[in-house]
Amino acid sequence: MARILAIDYGGKRCGIAITDESKIIASGLTTVDTSDLLNWLSDYVAKEEVELFIVGEPKRLHGEASESEKLIQPFLEKLAKRLPDIPVKRMDERFTSKMAFDTMIASGISKKKRKNKALVDQISATIILQDYLYNL
Repeated sequence: MARILAIDYGGKRCGIAITDESKIIASGLTTVDTSDLLNWLSDYVAKEEVELFIVGEPKRLHGEASESEKLIQPFLEKLAKRLPDIPVKRMDERFTSKMAFDTMIASGISKKKRKNKALVDQISATIILQDYLYNL
């Protein structure tokens, strides 16, 4: 069975989360340098069956697109050319970084580990994917 893969896209690195095969549980998978993301995704889908990409949609408080969207659009165009058989859906990612940080505190992660931005990105991708699964 195919999985759903979520991406918290960033200028330097991207958090990646994946569902289980039953599409019930979202788990953080890894963090990938943005410059390597397309190659990483191509390699991943060659090994694992992915039916859908969920890409975070950064918005401002009042719903308009944030500046980050200008970076995401060219990536989405390249992704559609590279992996045209896998559809992409967008998911509002407002407050996911804050939620990720709060989750790290609540789970007892040390102050030193909470400074790891890669971990925040991975948890953010997991929250984006959980939100998508919840809204199915």
